[in-house]
Amino acid sequence: MNICVFLSAADLDERYTRPAGEFATLLGKGGHTLVWGGSDVGLMKVVADGVQEAGGRLLGVSVDFLADRARADADEMVIAGDLGERKRLLLEKADAVVVMVGGTGTLDEATEILELKKHGRTDKPVVVLNTAGFYDGLREQFRRMEDEGFLPRPLTDLVFFAEEPVGALAHLEETLGVV
Repeated sequence: MNICVFLSAADLDERYTRPAGEFATLLGKGGHTLVWGGSDVGLMKVVADGVQEAGGRLLGVSVDFLADRARADADEMVIAGDLGERKRLLLEKADAVVVMVGGTGTLDEATEILELKKHGRTDKPVVVLNTAGFYDGLREQFRRMEDEGFLPRPLTDLVFFAEEPVGALAHLEETLGVV
């Protein structure tokens, strides 16, 4: 399974890196491919290292202005011309999406896939890995959108919130019928 992970390229403390590393190890041991922004820095590096060390495959999609940060030993690396093309390629190459902790870029990527799902333009499963309650506020906002009629589909059709890495991967494997 090709799993796209949207996440930060920032250097973060252990409360975020430990669960990210756990998820990466699960991906690699499961024989899955990490589809990610291609960076070899920060949390992106933590996840790529974990997947690779556990036997998984790395498929990166970087962007030309960040190409100097691209991971040199990825199994495959694509350099997109701009951020829009990068998002399109990340989603094309993925069977599912996991949103980990991140900033505005991560939030942009996450909301784009949810908007595509809302309009029936994709049916790829999306999981938010809510490490240390990072996305509690976002989950509450989504619930309010649903309650007040802003979402034409039930929130549970759009996204699954997982509190732990094992639950995130289990949901994806179950949803996609991977044994």
